[in-house]
Amino acid sequence: MSIKHIFFDLDHTLWDFEANSAQTFQFIFKETNVNINISDFLKNYRPINQKYWKLYREERVSKKELRYKRLKETFDLMSYTISDDHINHLSSIYIDYLPNYNKLFDGTSEILNYLMPKYKLHIITNGFEEVQTKKLKSSGILHFFDKIVTSESVGVKKPNPKIFNYALGLAEAKAIESIMVGDNFEADILGAKEVGMQTIHFKDKITGDNDGIISITNLMEIKQYL
Repeated sequence: MSIKHIFFDLDHTLWDFEANSAQTFQFIFKETNVNINISDFLKNYRPINQKYWKLYREERVSKKELRYKRLKETFDLMSYTISDDHINHLSSIYIDYLPNYNKLFDGTSEILNYLMPKYKLHIITNGFEEVQTKKLKSSGILHFFDKIVTSESVGVKKPNPKIFNYALGLAEAKAIESIMVGDNFEADILGAKEVGMQTIHFKDKITGDNDGIISITNLMEIKQYL
């Protein structure tokens, strides 16, 4: 690969969203007297959260709706009585406390140290503007990245080609010399391929069907390709 620029997704790719989110909920539930089993809550919340993020990417719900409805629907599913005011408060402090937790996926710092001398590294994320840089700072990896592009700063979300083209322009990078590393097949992989970037799909496990796309289950496997 004649690659000069590597663009990474952040949540679920470098920053362990599920682990950090779980710790955040455990903390804020205790602080606000939400008496609910955290394991049961997370089991119900995770697919609901994924559903609302897909709707958010597709511009079918607003940021405010996503933050409220993912909690409301989970509490309703669990028949847990809680006021709208309490849900809104939880949705707000969840965002405040989430960046305080900084678990990264195995190999994150090692692979970034390996790549940084050879390539320009960047972030393209659909995550909320107010927390993504804080996550990078708290987890100690902000210094690795040259450009950080959030969907809110551009006004569109992955997989919209506009966010990829904007990031390429900001980084002064050509698509053919750039590669996108991300976990979400639709948002990261198909979105990047549409503008001519190469891709690496970071997955929980490798299945036989990968349509010729490079797939990895550990970030250190990037060494095999770059």
